[in-house]
Amino acid sequence: MGGRSSLLMQSAISDEAKRILDEAKGRGIILRLFGGVAVKYHCPSATHRSLQRSYPDLDFFGRGKQGREIRKLFLDLGYEPNQRFNALHGATRLIFEDAKNQRVVDIFLDVFRMCHTLHLGDRLSLDDYTIPISDLLLTKLQVVEINEKDIRDLIAILKDHDVVDQIAPGDKEVIDAGYASHLCEDDWGLYKTISLTLGKVLSFLPKYELEPEAEQKLESRINKLLHAIETVPKSFKWKLRDKVGEKKRWYDLPEVPIRTESVSSA
Repeated sequence: MGGRSSLLMQSAISDEAKRILDEAKGRGIILRLFGGVAVKYHCPSATHRSLQRSYPDLDFFGRGKQGREIRKLFLDLGYEPNQRFNALHGATRLIFEDAKNQRVVDIFLDVFRMCHTLHLGDRLSLDDYTIPISDLLLTKLQVVEINEKDIRDLIAILKDHDVVDQIAPGDKEVIDAGYASHLCEDDWGLYKTISLTLGKVLSFLPKYELEPEAEQKLESRINKLLHAIETVPKSFKWKLRDKVGEKKRWYDLPEVPIRTESVSSA
Protein backbone atom coordinates (compact mmCIF):
# COMPACT_ATOMS: atom_id res chain seq x y z
CA MET A 1 0.00 0.00 0.00
CA GLY A 2 1.34 3.43 -0.94
CA GLY A 3 2.23 6.00 1.67
CA ARG A 4 -0.55 8.37 0.64
CA SER A 5 -3.21 5.63 0.82
CA SER A 6 -1.94 4.57 4.23
CA LEU A 7 -2.12 8.15 5.54
CA LEU A 8 -5.67 8.50 4.25
CA MET A 9 -6.67 5.28 6.02
CA GLN A 10 -5.18 6.46 9.31
CA SER A 11 -6.97 9.79 8.99
CA ALA A 12 -10.21 7.95 8.21
CA ILE A 13 -10.04 5.75 11.31
CA SER A 14 -9.33 8.78 13.53
CA ASP A 15 -12.34 10.53 11.97
CA GLU A 16 -14.45 7.44 12.61
CA ALA A 17 -13.38 7.33 16.26
CA LYS A 18 -14.46 10.96 16.62
CA ARG A 19 -17.80 10.25 14.92
CA ILE A 20 -18.51 7.41 17.34
CA LEU A 21 -17.45 9.38 20.41
CA ASP A 22 -19.43 12.47 19.41
CA GLU A 23 -22.56 10.39 18.87
CA ALA A 24 -22.04 8.58 22.18
CA LYS A 25 -21.66 11.88 24.02
CA GLY A 26 -24.81 13.21 22.40
CA ARG A 27 -26.71 10.20 23.71
CA GLY A 28 -25.26 10.45 27.22
CA ILE A 29 -23.18 7.29 26.78
CA ILE A 30 -19.80 7.13 28.54
CA LEU A 31 -17.39 5.75 25.95
CA ARG A 32 -13.63 6.21 25.87
CA LEU A 33 -11.08 5.32 23.22
CA PHE A 34 -8.01 3.18 23.89
CA GLY A 35 -5.62 1.09 21.81
CA GLY A 36 -3.41 2.36 19.01
CA VAL A 37 -5.65 5.20 17.85
CA ALA A 38 -5.72 6.57 21.41
CA VAL A 39 -1.91 6.41 21.50
CA LYS A 40 -1.83 8.37 18.24
CA TYR A 41 -4.17 10.97 19.77
CA HIS A 42 -2.00 11.50 22.87
CA CYS A 43 1.46 11.05 21.36
CA PRO A 44 3.04 13.23 18.67
CA SER A 45 5.92 10.72 18.64
CA ALA A 46 3.58 8.08 17.19
CA THR A 47 4.23 9.77 13.81
CA HIS A 48 8.03 9.40 14.17
CA ARG A 49 9.35 7.47 11.17
CA SER A 50 10.50 4.55 13.33
CA LEU A 51 7.34 4.42 15.47
CA GLN A 52 4.64 4.72 12.80
CA ARG A 53 2.27 1.79 12.41
CA SER A 54 -1.11 0.94 10.95
CA TYR A 55 -4.33 1.23 12.95
CA PRO A 56 -6.78 -1.24 11.41
CA ASP A 57 -9.31 -1.42 14.26
CA LEU A 58 -10.85 0.61 17.08
CA ASP A 59 -10.97 -0.13 20.81
CA PHE A 60 -13.36 1.47 23.28
CA PHE A 61 -14.14 1.24 26.97
CA GLY A 62 -17.63 1.74 28.40
CA ARG A 63 -19.85 1.05 31.38
CA GLY A 64 -21.65 -2.27 31.73
CA LYS A 65 -24.84 -0.58 32.90
CA GLN A 66 -24.99 1.15 29.51
CA GLY A 67 -24.46 -2.05 27.53
CA ARG A 68 -27.88 -1.91 25.87
CA GLU A 69 -27.38 1.72 24.81
CA ILE A 70 -23.90 0.91 23.47
CA ARG A 71 -25.27 -1.96 21.37
CA LYS A 72 -27.92 0.34 19.88
CA LEU A 73 -25.34 3.06 19.23
CA PHE A 74 -23.21 0.82 17.03
CA LEU A 75 -26.20 -0.66 15.24
CA ASP A 76 -27.45 2.84 14.46
CA LEU A 77 -23.98 3.80 13.20
CA GLY A 78 -24.07 0.95 10.68
CA TYR A 79 -22.02 -1.71 12.44
CA GLU A 80 -22.91 -5.40 12.54
CA PRO A 81 -22.61 -7.29 15.83
CA ASN A 82 -20.47 -10.41 16.10
CA GLN A 83 -23.47 -12.39 17.30
CA ARG A 84 -21.66 -15.45 18.60
CA PHE A 85 -19.01 -13.54 20.55
CA ASN A 86 -21.48 -11.04 21.98
CA ALA A 87 -23.84 -13.80 23.12
CA LEU A 88 -21.02 -15.41 25.11
CA HIS A 89 -19.22 -12.33 26.44
CA GLY A 90 -21.63 -9.42 26.08
CA ALA A 91 -21.74 -8.58 29.79
CA THR A 92 -18.08 -7.48 29.72
CA ARG A 93 -17.05 -7.25 26.06
CA LEU A 94 -18.69 -6.58 22.69
CA ILE A 95 -17.45 -6.89 19.12
CA PHE A 96 -18.93 -4.94 16.19
CA GLU A 97 -17.78 -5.09 12.58
CA ASP A 98 -17.78 -2.81 9.54
CA ALA A 99 -17.44 -5.07 6.50
CA LYS A 100 -17.28 -2.18 4.01
CA ASN A 101 -14.18 -0.71 5.65
CA GLN A 102 -12.83 -4.06 6.92
CA ARG A 103 -12.83 -2.67 10.46
CA VAL A 104 -13.52 -4.26 13.84
CA VAL A 105 -14.59 -2.38 16.97
CA ASP A 106 -13.75 -4.02 20.32
CA ILE A 107 -15.62 -2.64 23.34
CA PHE A 108 -14.73 -3.54 26.93
CA LEU A 109 -17.29 -2.90 29.67
CA ASP A 110 -16.12 -2.02 33.22
CA VAL A 111 -13.25 -4.54 33.19
CA PHE A 112 -10.25 -4.91 30.87
CA ARG A 113 -9.52 -8.63 30.97
CA MET A 114 -6.62 -9.83 28.81
CA CYS A 115 -3.31 -11.21 30.16
CA HIS A 116 -4.22 -9.38 33.38
CA THR A 117 -7.36 -7.72 34.70
CA LEU A 118 -7.70 -3.96 35.09
CA HIS A 119 -10.81 -2.37 36.58
CA LEU A 120 -11.24 0.91 34.73
CA GLY A 121 -14.95 1.63 35.03
CA ASP A 122 -14.57 4.28 37.74
CA ARG A 123 -11.68 6.00 35.92
CA LEU A 124 -13.49 6.86 32.70
CA SER A 125 -14.35 10.37 33.88
CA LEU A 126 -10.66 11.33 34.20
CA ASP A 127 -10.32 12.05 30.47
CA ASP A 128 -12.92 13.26 27.99
CA TYR A 129 -11.77 11.34 24.91
CA THR A 130 -9.65 8.33 25.91
CA ILE A 131 -9.01 6.24 28.98
CA PRO A 132 -6.39 7.98 31.18
CA ILE A 133 -2.85 7.89 29.80
CA SER A 134 -1.65 5.84 32.81
CA ASP A 135 -4.27 3.19 32.03
CA LEU A 136 -3.47 3.34 28.33
CA LEU A 137 0.13 2.55 29.25
CA LEU A 138 -0.94 -0.31 31.53
CA THR A 139 -3.08 -1.95 28.82
CA LYS A 140 0.14 -2.22 26.81
CA LEU A 141 2.44 -3.18 29.68
CA GLN A 142 0.19 -6.07 30.74
CA VAL A 143 0.78 -7.90 27.43
CA VAL A 144 2.93 -11.01 27.95
CA GLU A 145 3.68 -11.97 24.34
CA ILE A 146 4.31 -8.40 23.26
CA ASN A 147 4.60 -7.57 19.57
CA GLU A 148 6.17 -4.86 17.46
CA LYS A 149 3.16 -2.53 17.43
CA ASP A 150 2.85 -2.65 21.22
CA ILE A 151 6.56 -1.84 21.63
CA ARG A 152 6.16 1.16 19.32
CA ASP A 153 3.11 2.35 21.23
CA LEU A 154 4.90 2.01 24.57
CA ILE A 155 7.90 3.98 23.33
CA ALA A 156 5.62 6.73 21.99
CA ILE A 157 3.72 6.99 25.29
CA LEU A 158 6.85 7.05 27.44
CA LYS A 159 8.68 9.43 25.12
CA ASP A 160 5.89 12.01 25.28
CA HIS A 161 4.77 11.72 28.91
CA ASP A 162 6.69 12.36 32.10
CA VAL A 163 6.49 9.82 34.94
CA VAL A 164 5.48 11.33 38.29
CA ASP A 165 5.14 9.82 41.76
CA GLN A 166 1.70 11.33 42.28
CA ILE A 167 -0.55 12.94 39.71
CA ALA A 168 -1.95 16.43 40.28
CA PRO A 169 -5.75 16.90 39.94
CA GLY A 170 -6.68 17.61 36.34
CA ASP A 171 -3.26 16.73 34.88
CA LYS A 172 -4.14 14.39 32.02
CA GLU A 173 -0.77 14.13 30.28
CA VAL A 174 1.55 12.54 32.85
CA ILE A 175 2.03 8.91 33.88
CA ASP A 176 1.08 8.17 37.48
CA ALA A 177 3.77 5.85 38.89
CA GLY A 178 1.95 5.82 42.23
CA TYR A 179 -1.17 4.39 40.58
CA ALA A 180 0.81 1.70 38.75
CA SER A 181 2.69 0.69 41.90
CA HIS A 182 -0.57 0.58 43.89
CA LEU A 183 -1.97 -1.97 41.42
CA CYS A 184 1.20 -4.05 41.70
CA GLU A 185 1.44 -4.08 45.50
CA ASP A 186 -1.17 -6.84 45.79
CA ASP A 187 -0.82 -8.47 42.35
CA TRP A 188 2.45 -10.35 41.84
CA GLY A 189 1.47 -11.44 38.34
CA LEU A 190 0.84 -7.91 37.11
CA TYR A 191 4.07 -6.76 38.76
CA LYS A 192 5.98 -9.57 37.03
CA THR A 193 4.60 -8.86 33.57
CA ILE A 194 5.09 -5.09 33.83
CA SER A 195 8.69 -5.62 34.96
CA LEU A 196 9.38 -7.98 32.06
CA THR A 197 7.71 -5.74 29.50
CA LEU A 198 9.57 -2.61 30.62
CA GLY A 199 12.79 -4.61 30.40
CA LYS A 200 11.91 -5.61 26.82
CA VAL A 201 11.24 -1.99 25.89
CA LEU A 202 14.64 -1.00 27.29
CA SER A 203 16.37 -3.71 25.26
CA PHE A 204 14.57 -2.71 22.05
CA LEU A 205 15.28 1.04 22.29
CA PRO A 206 18.46 1.05 20.14
CA LYS A 207 16.51 -0.49 17.25
CA TYR A 208 14.38 2.63 16.80
CA GLU A 209 17.22 5.08 16.10
CA LEU A 210 15.88 7.79 18.38
CA GLU A 211 17.86 10.91 19.21
CA PRO A 212 20.31 10.28 22.09
CA GLU A 213 18.48 12.77 24.32
CA ALA A 214 15.14 11.04 23.67
CA GLU A 215 16.64 7.61 24.37
CA GLN A 216 18.11 8.84 27.67
CA LYS A 217 14.75 10.33 28.66
CA LEU A 218 13.02 7.03 27.90
CA GLU A 219 15.55 5.05 29.94
CA SER A 220 15.07 7.42 32.87
CA ARG A 221 11.27 7.14 32.77
CA ILE A 222 11.31 3.36 32.41
CA ASN A 223 13.70 3.02 35.34
CA LYS A 224 11.53 5.35 37.43
CA LEU A 225 8.50 3.11 36.78
CA LEU A 226 10.52 -0.01 37.57
CA HIS A 227 11.73 1.57 40.81
CA ALA A 228 8.17 2.53 41.80
CA ILE A 229 6.70 -0.95 41.37
CA GLU A 230 9.76 -2.59 42.93
CA THR A 231 9.91 -0.50 46.10
CA VAL A 232 6.21 -0.16 46.96
CA PRO A 233 5.41 -2.20 50.12
CA LYS A 234 3.90 -5.53 49.09
CA SER A 235 0.95 -7.38 50.61
CA PHE A 236 1.13 -10.76 52.34
CA LYS A 237 -0.69 -12.26 49.34
CA TRP A 238 1.96 -10.82 47.00
CA LYS A 239 4.79 -12.26 49.10
CA LEU A 240 3.21 -15.73 49.14
CA ARG A 241 2.84 -15.66 45.35
CA ASP A 242 6.43 -14.45 45.00
CA LYS A 243 7.64 -17.65 46.68
CA VAL A 244 5.98 -19.68 43.91
CA GLY A 245 7.52 -17.48 41.23
CA GLU A 246 7.47 -18.51 37.58
CA LYS A 247 6.86 -22.20 38.34
CA LYS A 248 3.15 -21.39 38.01
CA ARG A 249 1.73 -19.32 35.14
CA TRP A 250 1.02 -15.82 36.41
CA TYR A 251 -1.10 -14.51 33.52
CA ASP A 252 -4.25 -15.41 31.63
CA LEU A 253 -4.38 -16.46 27.99
CA PRO A 254 -6.64 -13.84 26.38
CA GLU A 255 -9.30 -14.98 23.97
CA VAL A 256 -8.86 -13.72 20.43
CA PRO A 257 -12.32 -13.11 18.91
CA ILE A 258 -12.98 -15.00 15.68
CA ARG A 259 -13.92 -12.51 13.01
CA THR A 260 -16.93 -13.21 10.87
CA GLU A 261 -16.39 -13.99 7.18
CA SER A 262 -17.32 -10.41 6.24
CA VAL A 263 -14.21 -9.02 7.97
CA SER A 264 -10.85 -10.62 7.21
CA SER A 265 -8.11 -10.97 9.81
CA ALA A 266 -5.60 -8.13 9.84
